Amino acid sequence: MLKKGNLLIVEDNPEILEALEFFLEDEFNLVTGLKNPNLLPSTLQSAAYDIVLLDMNFTAGINTGNEGLYWLSEVINYDPTLCVIMMTAYGDIDLAVRAVKNGATDFVQKPWDNDRLLATLKAGLKVRQSSIDYKKNHINHEQLNADLEQQFPEFIGECPSIKRIMDIVDKVSRTDANILITGENGTGKGLIAKEIHRRSDRSSQVMVTVDMSSIPVSLFESELFGHKKGAFTDAKQDRIGRFESASKSTLFLDEIGNLSLNMQTKILNVLQERQIVPLGSNKVVPINVRLICATNKNLERMVMEGLFRQDLLFRINTIQVDLPPLRERGNDIDLMAGFFLDKFSVKYEKGQMAFSKEAIIALKSYPWPGNIRELEHAIEKAVILAEGVIVKVDDLFLKKLPNMNPTVPDSPVSFDDYEKDIIRKSLLRNMGNLASASRELGISRQTIYNKMKKYGL
Repeated sequence: MLKKGNLLIVEDNPEILEALEFFLEDEFNLVTGLKNPNLLPSTLQSAAYDIVLLDMNFTAGINTGNEGLYWLSEVINYDPTLCVIMMTAYGDIDLAVRAVKNGATDFVQKPWDNDRLLATLKAGLKVRQSSIDYKKNHINHEQLNADLEQQFPEFIGECPSIKRIMDIVDKVSRTDANILITGENGTGKGLIAKEIHRRSDRSSQVMVTVDMSSIPVSLFESELFGHKKGAFTDAKQDRIGRFESASKSTLFLDEIGNLSLNMQTKILNVLQERQIVPLGSNKVVPINVRLICATNKNLERMVMEGLFRQDLLFRINTIQVDLPPLRERGNDIDLMAGFFLDKFSVKYEKGQMAFSKEAIIALKSYPWPGNIRELEHAIEKAVILAEGVIVKVDDLFLKKLPNMNPTVPDSPVSFDDYEKDIIRKSLLRNMGNLASASRELGISRQTIYNKMKKYGL
């Protein structure tokens, strides 16, 4: 029979304790015997117990059961999901009922019947698992509801680069391959992650999102791996980490390039072992998540600079999706601007609104350093401030940015200088990402690498 659960037996009679241990050691993963109930708090912290088989009396000549009720309350205060089975002498039914009212799961009488005792413990184990599942689902539900508060429109785009990306998304979504999404701030990395999850076999569960840049170093392990009550000063109750919350779903780690090397090592270990250990626990928890990461940083360059672990990069980018900036997406600006205009016109009850021709020209000529996020904010502001149903250029309040176009040199330049300048600017636009730059320039990655060596870039 497959062993399940960890059992702690608290019984001061050594003969009874030995008999129970001998009978039950083949039925549970771990059976621990404890003669002194004063050691119960420290023993509970030493392993992840599921059931406590607790005697009602420990002091000779005293049969009130108050000792058992006291230790029952201590166990419940430590972990309300623990299953406590009380052991009471024959005839003390009233005392046993009182214990159940105070939180015990069930009771057995001495002398016990082996079959009845085992059935009671197995039933208690099921109660324990149900309590854990309920608590996990409750915490998970709260965390997932917080994630759902981030409202995004469907990913919009018809330009060739976006069509290629959506083709990749369609191919990888139903796999469990780890995905790395790169691109400037505001390009829609979160939308792509959400779309991959929506098309995956895990879509019945809600994707769990973690902004890695917002987690303090001191709370990193607790947030991602969870903790047990008492693991540190403010750990007043058990907490399930994001990895465990995302079980059978997708875990989206945004801004993974912001992690310190120490944090990277811990993430790498989890991905390699496919398991976590919550803070304050020695119980290994297996994980089953689909991992999607995103960053606006050049991780390949960070690897060369010793700022990002190469083995972690290999783990997280089985498939890499490079999102182009909005300024390179042509008529997609029109599509998204129209979508946001309709969205905010309804939200602010402004009726059917439209852009003036001049506003459309301004939208398409503006470089959008903040990408889609900046476009959305600009349209929302314009809808609020527009006097009528036509959004004019002045309503957009577009910033005046330095001229981003290259100036014409006063003297001729050689072809090599011209080629070097083109490659350099492409690398800058793509944050050093060779794959993106090579696609932009229409040359192979090896060619662009050779040119970089030639020109010392």
